[in-house]
Amino acid sequence: MAATTPHPTATVPSTSTAAQWWRNAVIYQIYLPSFADGDGDGIGDLAGVRSRLPYLASLGVDALWFTPWYPSPMADGGYDVADYRDVAPVFGTLAEAERLIAEALELGIRTIIDVIPNHVSSAHPWFRAALAAQPGSQPRSLFHFRPGRGPDGGLPPNDWPSEFGGSAWSRSDGPAGAPAEWYLHLFSPEQPDLNWASPAVRAEHEDVLRFWYDRGVAGVRVDSASLLTKDPALPDLAANPDPHPYIDREDVHDIYRSWRRIADSYAGERFLVGELWLDDPRRLIRFLRADELHTAFNLAFLRSAWDAAGTRACIDATLAAHAAVGAPATWVLCNHDVTRTVTRYGRMDTSFDFATKAQAHAAPVDLALGARRARAAALLTLALPGSVYLYQGEELGLPEVEDLPPGRRRDPMHIRSGGTDPGRDGCRVPLPWSGAAPPFGFTRQDAEPWLPQPPGWGALTVEAQDGVPGSMLELYRAALRLRRSLPALRDSALEWLSGDPGVLAFARGGLRCMVNMSSRSLPVPAGYEVLLTSHALDCRRPGDLPRLPPDTAVWLTDRRRPSLSKRWSRSGA
Repeated sequence: MAATTPHPTATVPSTSTAAQWWRNAVIYQIYLPSFADGDGDGIGDLAGVRSRLPYLASLGVDALWFTPWYPSPMADGGYDVADYRDVAPVFGTLAEAERLIAEALELGIRTIIDVIPNHVSSAHPWFRAALAAQPGSQPRSLFHFRPGRGPDGGLPPNDWPSEFGGSAWSRSDGPAGAPAEWYLHLFSPEQPDLNWASPAVRAEHEDVLRFWYDRGVAGVRVDSASLLTKDPALPDLAANPDPHPYIDREDVHDIYRSWRRIADSYAGERFLVGELWLDDPRRLIRFLRADELHTAFNLAFLRSAWDAAGTRACIDATLAAHAAVGAPATWVLCNHDVTRTVTRYGRMDTSFDFATKAQAHAAPVDLALGARRARAAALLTLALPGSVYLYQGEELGLPEVEDLPPGRRRDPMHIRSGGTDPGRDGCRVPLPWSGAAPPFGFTRQDAEPWLPQPPGWGALTVEAQDGVPGSMLELYRAALRLRRSLPALRDSALEWLSGDPGVLAFARGGLRCMVNMSSRSLPVPAGYEVLLTSHALDCRRPGDLPRLPPDTAVWLTDRRRPSLSKRWSRSGA
């Protein structure tokens, strides 16, 4: 990835209302191969996104986060990057990406890109040069090459596991194909880890940030943000080294301090959000100090079960930890790596854990119950202080596709496990836009999507839900419009309200949110106007106070606004 001629800086408008926009933004995640196909090859692309920008504007989101669109062999859905300064031909061109960024901004929508600093593709020019070079050479110093253990070097250098199963080491070939040094890959063998002790690696990524900020990108999502730096001694994990040899090491923070200086040098509030799978919130917030990342994904909330006490504890821990460093919280129910919300909430175990995903996949699921809870969860997350990440298709109530034919699955998690891990393809099935049968407007009628869509998705298309009172799509639209219009949902702190332990009830200024996670209906307090409900309230007899059914959420206001309550309450019926 050689340096290129700087592009004229595209400045995101900076106004009083735009200042620190990322603190309260609703950010829509686009998994590009599955969003919309513009050229008819069955794979989503930039042309497809551009054609659907009016839909995204009508939904009411503030920004779009794109999973990688760079040239890649696609060994891991594009997270194996071969060139950070271009766009994969299957998705479009660099010029088209620039047009997309500009067109989205005209609609008030910012763009966030993915950067994967832990590794590159095995097809990257750097790694190809390293394979051709001698042990100890400069090209190899950009990665982690080591001789193997054992008499013939036939054993990996240490016991580190790959996140995708098996060893985190693969052996390279020497002259005439003879086995040679091993190289580290915490993910697939096609994703060799970079050596962040190398100044060249650091300089390259800083230049990549400038390249995309210069093109008007508003934010950068940092993949696997806690994994970059490694203990140079590469100790075995079995020896229980403390600190951990590659997770959350102290020296990783220097990288993000440098990146923050770059982001802060641009006008228009550019920001950084980290993917940090850290269980200890005290460790996570160290990445969010004033001179490091701006925000981080709240993956603890994503993994939480449908349970009032546990959810409240997670919210409290999140808000307290973030307040300590002055950073905004983030809330996310689903992404391109985890089981879709409707399916997860329809199971007996409603939590999420990669370690138990295979067992969960085999468990019975009640999709009607899951959809009901997902609707309530949408109102919960959109009422919490901070920013929200919305994964594409959640606004349509899409379930996980769990019966994909084995031969159509692409995820290396599934392949490397020998089929025992269901992988992540089930949440990556292309979106249904219109029509009664596949491809549901995702691509040309005579084309086949890269992953098969269930034939029964006709009722879940955008076309089928558009303008229909009570649909999941209209619920999200209503909630997002209210979130933008109510000052309480931008500026007010959260205050818990006393009540039934099975209910999450809190106030934010003049707004009250109640989420009934119990198994019985409970009264809605008198003297409040209903703004929005995820499901119709119970009213058994005329004159009775309405009751909040199980697995239902409601937004209330203590100010009399009849026209507003009449307008919005219909959307949640």
